[in-house]
Amino acid sequence: MKILLVIPAYNEEENILKTYESIIDYNKKNKTNYDVIVINDGSKDNTEKVLCENNIPHVKLIQNLGIGGAVQTGYKYAYLNDYDIAIQYDGDGQHDVSYVKTIADPIINGKYNMVIGSRFKTEEDDNFKSSFMRRVGINILSFIIKSKTGVKIYDTTSGFRAIDREIMALFKDKYPTEYPEPISTVDVLKRGYKVTEVPVKMKAREKGKSSITPLKSAYYMVNVVLSILVMKVVKKWVRN
Repeated sequence: MKILLVIPAYNEEENILKTYESIIDYNKKNKTNYDVIVINDGSKDNTEKVLCENNIPHVKLIQNLGIGGAVQTGYKYAYLNDYDIAIQYDGDGQHDVSYVKTIADPIINGKYNMVIGSRFKTEEDDNFKSSFMRRVGINILSFIIKSKTGVKIYDTTSGFRAIDREIMALFKDKYPTEYPEPISTVDVLKRGYKVTEVPVKMKAREKGKSSITPLKSAYYMVNVVLSILVMKVVKKWVRN
């Protein structure tokens, strides 16, 4: 099966080359063939220069679309280029390419349409699991998603996830611009697709500064909960 790693990148000049090279090195050592497309989401630093100078496959967006728009661009690319599986993969060094097989296998085996790499389904003590307050928010989101879909998702905001072509066909035309991971998960589950989680190990970002502050994290969690609740109300109103 053809597998594409979709890497959204915004101001990742310090991390993107190392991230790309780690995937290429893994391919060589393990005889895998994971392709890569970096979506340069209107970066204001030297990300584009790094991508061009090192011949890294990428799409340059002329303005910042946010994580949702960048990932959707990658899904469109994957679908139009006949990939069987598209995997969202961070450009900041947090994700470990050795877990790509773990995430892809349930789709390859025909059991699931979406697979989420979960930080919270592993017992490893050194696994990066985000800040305490963000974990509290993730637990609240997990409860809300379970109440709306009947499915327990532990790592609701994980950006390490795989989708099959059927979901690609959906996401290339319709994908949340804000809060894409939890919102898209709810949408997929409500449509009757099969979603599962697998344990993965993640790391803290290698270099640079995360844009997620405690205040932004709280704002994010409140708004995503409201968005999920609104999805339910709007769908009921449309059916009636």
